[in-house]
Amino acid sequence: MIGTVFRSDDVPAEDRFDYWRELIGRTRSSDIISAHAADFWAEHRLMELGPVTVWPSSFLPTRYHRSPRMVRQSDPELYHLTLLIDGELALEHAGRTESFGPRTLHLAESSRPYDLRPYHDGPADDGQRPVIRGVGVDFPRALLPVSPRRVRELLGRGLPGQEGVGALLMDFLTSVERQATTLRPSDAPRLGTVVLDLVSAWCAQVLDAEAALSRETRQRALVESIRAFMRQNLHNPDLTPPVIAAAHHISLSYLHRIFQQESQGETVAAWIRRRRLEGAHRDLADPSLRGTPIQTVAARWGIPRASDFTRAFRAAYGLSPTEYRQQALAERE
Repeated sequence: MIGTVFRSDDVPAEDRFDYWRELIGRTRSSDIISAHAADFWAEHRLMELGPVTVWPSSFLPTRYHRSPRMVRQSDPELYHLTLLIDGELALEHAGRTESFGPRTLHLAESSRPYDLRPYHDGPADDGQRPVIRGVGVDFPRALLPVSPRRVRELLGRGLPGQEGVGALLMDFLTSVERQATTLRPSDAPRLGTVVLDLVSAWCAQVLDAEAALSRETRQRALVESIRAFMRQNLHNPDLTPPVIAAAHHISLSYLHRIFQQESQGETVAAWIRRRRLEGAHRDLADPSLRGTPIQTVAARWGIPRASDFTRAFRAAYGLSPTEYRQQALAERE
C-alpha cells in the first residue's frame, strides 16, 4: 500500500479539524478556516511519490488562505495542481478570481498569495452537508520543464480536463487513488515520474509549448496515452498493435520500441493479454457473476474463443477457468 490514510471519524471530534490542518500544512502552508470546524469531517490519503505528493481528499467546505506574509516567511517553491471532482470552489490567485466546478484543473504556486474557498457553504439541495472531493498534486517548480514565465499564464485559471492530455492526467490521478491499496512503496518513484510527465505534457499542450518538453517526457506521456487507450478498449477483440499505432498516428515499429522501453521489456500484445486475464480473473471470483457463463466473461474481456481463453488462463494461473471459479467462490462461502 502507498500512502497514509486519515479519516476524521477515527479522531475525537474536538481534535478533527486541528488534525486536518496539520496534515494539509505539510505541503500547503496556509491559514485553514471552516464553518464546519466544530463538527468536521474529512477523508485524506497522503501519497509521497518521489518528489511528487499526491493527496486525494474529501472534506467539508474549507477555506485555504496563503497571505503575503506567509509567502515571505517560507516558500517551498512548489506548484500546487488541484483536480476538482465534486463540489465548487473559487480561487483568487495571480491577479485572477475564478470559480471551478467538477472535472476541472487549476494551478497555483507557493510563491504567490492565494485564497481558495468554497463557492457555496450552505446545505446541498437535499439538505445534506456539501462535500468537496478532489486530488491535490504538489511538486517542485524546478521539475516542470516549461518556462515559469509561460506557466504564469495558467495560474488561477480554470482549465478543463475532459479531453487530450488533460483527460489522461485526470484519469491517471483518480486511478492512482483507486489502486493505492495494491501498489507497493517501490512503485512510488515511477508513479511520481509519470505524474510529472503528464502534468508537463498537459501544461505544454494548453500553452502550445510542446517543443519545451524533452524527448523522454514526450515519449513517456505518449506511452501512458497508449496504455489508457488499451485499457478503454480491452473488450474489443480487434484491439491489436496495428490498430493502436494507427490511433496514435505512429508507426508500428515505433509503437513496439517505445512501449517496450517504458514497460521493462513487456510487449504490447503481452500487456493486453495480461490485463484481459486479470479482468477475467477478478470477474470469475465475483459472487454476483456466478451465473454468468465463463465464455461470456471471457468475451467481455476481448477473448471470444473459449479454447484460447482456457489455454491462456491456465498458463497464467495454473488452473482452468472452471477450476479457479469453483475454488474462489467456495472460499467466499
